[in-house]
Amino acid sequence: MHNKRDFLTIPDLDALEVIDLLDKAADYKAGRVRGGAGPLADKTVALIFKKPSTRTRVSFDVAINKLGGHSLALSGAELQLGRGETIEDTSRVLSRYVDAIVIRTDEHDEVARLAASASVPVVNALTDDFHPCQALADLLTIRERQADFSKVRLAYIGDGNNVCHSLILAAAMVDMEIAIGCPKGYEPSRAVLTTAVELAKRPESITVTDDPAQAAAGADFLYTDVWTSMGQDDESRERHERFAGFQIDTALLGRAKDDALVMHCLPAYRGEEISAEVMDGPRSIVFDQAENRLHAQTALLAFLVEASS
Repeated sequence: MHNKRDFLTIPDLDALEVIDLLDKAADYKAGRVRGGAGPLADKTVALIFKKPSTRTRVSFDVAINKLGGHSLALSGAELQLGRGETIEDTSRVLSRYVDAIVIRTDEHDEVARLAASASVPVVNALTDDFHPCQALADLLTIRERQADFSKVRLAYIGDGNNVCHSLILAAAMVDMEIAIGCPKGYEPSRAVLTTAVELAKRPESITVTDDPAQAAAGADFLYTDVWTSMGQDDESRERHERFAGFQIDTALLGRAKDDALVMHCLPAYRGEEISAEVMDGPRSIVFDQAENRLHAQTALLAFLVEASS
């Protein structure tokens, strides 16, 4: 292998590559590009899942098959990682067997170490710090409604978590305005914000506030995620208290533009971060988002494998 490309965070691509990927994803979605004996023909992709998954697992599996490849699903418990083998040793061995590795795990450092030791492309399918594949699908979903990202105001309401981090970086790279509304103490990482400001054409287009109404004001899209992510169950009660008022409901939607649309990366807890009325209403595009995970990841896998072959 040479020129190995990994996708651990959004800035692993440049801005032009992001747009090219969105173009190709749209082509796959529209049926203008067929998989068949394509970029993954006679190739195998390992899917390592140390966290439960619905959308990520199924969308990657289907994408690999659409590209003519074979997927090999592995849980963390099935690997020697569970008995103490180093990530580096596992990475080197898997690189002898497969043509790419997709991993969904906890610590981002695990993915970074896996990629550093692998001789095949590695894709971050989710860590505690980032969810870049979700952000690609989100960009695709937004662009289907507004082709010019510079004219979009995206408001993210809720926890400054992995999804929020990748959205901030994605917005900066495509020159999209993003306003983050989160309770004090739950802001996105300062390091992520610093990187986003460095990437952005308009640093002032990235704002953080503890007032959800202020963040939502004039937004074209309202976005949210669960208040309590996997592994934070012991914080659930406190988070419910702190996030009261940070629900996307009819009142908050009323602060956005009249034609604003609502997004959620799923799974959703109706009655917590989003009301059932909004989630299931005519301005919700959350299931378009979910579908676009497939198309964005199909384009991503094709790009990474072709670039690394």
